[in-house]
Amino acid sequence: MNDISLAMVAGEVSGDMLAARLMAGLHPHLPNARFTGIGGPRMIEQGLVSDVAIETLTVRGLFEIIPRYREIKGIQNRLRDRLLAEQPAAFIGADYPGFNLGLEEQLRAQGIPTVHFVSPQIWAWRGGRIKKIKRAVSHMLVIFPFEEAIYRAAGVPVTYIGHPLAEMIPLVPDVAAARALLGIAPGARVVTIMPGSRIGELKYLAEPFVAAAKLLAARDPNLVFIAPMAGERQRAYYTEIVAKAGLADVPVRLVDGDSHAAIAAADAVLVASGTATLEVALFKKPMVIAYKVMRASWEIMRHMGYQPWIGLPNILAREFVVPEYLQHAASPQALADALWRQLDDPAGNEALARRFTDMHHSLLRNSAEASAEAVLRVIGRKR
Repeated sequence: MNDISLAMVAGEVSGDMLAARLMAGLHPHLPNARFTGIGGPRMIEQGLVSDVAIETLTVRGLFEIIPRYREIKGIQNRLRDRLLAEQPAAFIGADYPGFNLGLEEQLRAQGIPTVHFVSPQIWAWRGGRIKKIKRAVSHMLVIFPFEEAIYRAAGVPVTYIGHPLAEMIPLVPDVAAARALLGIAPGARVVTIMPGSRIGELKYLAEPFVAAAKLLAARDPNLVFIAPMAGERQRAYYTEIVAKAGLADVPVRLVDGDSHAAIAAADAVLVASGTATLEVALFKKPMVIAYKVMRASWEIMRHMGYQPWIGLPNILAREFVVPEYLQHAASPQALADALWRQLDDPAGNEALARRFTDMHHSLLRNSAEASAEAVLRVIGRKR
């Protein structure tokens, strides 16, 4: 009875993490389930048989996808044809809406139930996408509490499952343990720089982030700088960019993997906009958020926003609790000045930590179990 096939696609690191937790929640209910599709190391660890490497799908920005459109569309079409032939019990798209929603629409039209995990940011921009979602998605799983009402109003079946990061990150981070793990002195002042896990992010943010570190080091030579790297490819590209910019002498220590320890050890964090900003908030750390893309992409995107914030902590707080610097405003001097103000504001940082603790509680659920139960209802294995 439990020998069932489920198809899944994640196109980025964050989607891989979310989908892997869903898979972990499904295993006790469907111990013999077969998972196929596209995913990363965490999903593969949970038993996914992946058609292609997740890195093949990872593209950032509107115009950056154009040179690779035919390749990615070909992957989507081949996967669609295989799934239509195999007829899995359901298709689960983990984020990556540009790829997954189109695939979901085609599969659902042919009778395959579809679950989309993580709402596209229709509340931030491209609100018209809700019409396509209604056609494409049998059930939406949302990770922010305010999203549930949006989908209910639109007539899309929805379940708020909490944010998996809220379970993975402790309510009270162990700063001493993180510093011991990384070999950092207990009394040091630490700045963690996180220019992104995607090559596209590193392309635009590595240089201004390291240049900001250089300016901060000139103000306080005792500052410790660390930068977690998502993998060997990211490390090599980061190193190349920094060397070409003449910044190889800036004392930024690279840490392989261990991004959570790097955040926990920090006094302040310079971070690329994205899921990492929420991780920093859950670790109760002050941060400066930056965002840069290709100029042509930016010219379109800056007119599409429905609200003044892009960073997840600010969106959840509904105000600028931490500063954001976008595109040309994300200069090394502006980033360094903003970080310096945070390093020199203990009272403000304590108040910010209290805000982030409240945010943490609001996102805390058993997400693996909640998401698994929703999928089981969709495939008729649970009432």
